[in-house]
Amino acid sequence: MLTDAINSATHPNYLIVIGATTAVYLFLVLAIIIFGKREIGQLSITDLVFLLLISNAVQNAMVDGDWDSLWVGIVAAITLFALNLLFKNLVYKSSQFNKLIEGEPVLLIYHGKMVIENIRKEQITQNELEGAIRENGFENITEVSLAKLETNGNISVVGFKDEKSIVFRKKKPHVPPRMRN
Repeated sequence: MLTDAINSATHPNYLIVIGATTAVYLFLVLAIIIFGKREIGQLSITDLVFLLLISNAVQNAMVDGDWDSLWVGIVAAITLFALNLLFKNLVYKSSQFNKLIEGEPVLLIYHGKMVIENIRKEQITQNELEGAIRENGFENITEVSLAKLETNGNISVVGFKDEKSIVFRKKKPHVPPRMRN
């Protein structure tokens, strides 16, 4: 009898864990559908913080083995979803708040030359920069018109050939063969 009391106090009820984990999973899927699919796209600072906190908030709800923990975890998750939605709306509606939270892209290469001050400030190695250039189909920095460190951490690259093809590309009008001289 004493061993049963000790075992029940130290071991979670596995059926409750299975039920709570299923409930948390379904809740999170539903919440992501309701609050927007943008949560699964490229991570911003607020997205990263949200994901870290939501995983922590629902962990105990899934594994503690009691229904009270489930409800506490779901209330915490709802609070985090609401806060994340509030932050997303503020970022969307206020350019100043957006700049404060998300930051601004940083110029790394301009007209084939590295912007050393920005590269040092962002602590980007030359290997990282050259790798980003190669991933975008360029062999060296002199082929790059513009490279920026985006707010999501990606490096976007535009080459001189890309600029020229956009500027000088003109579509020739289609002339049927019978109308040609």
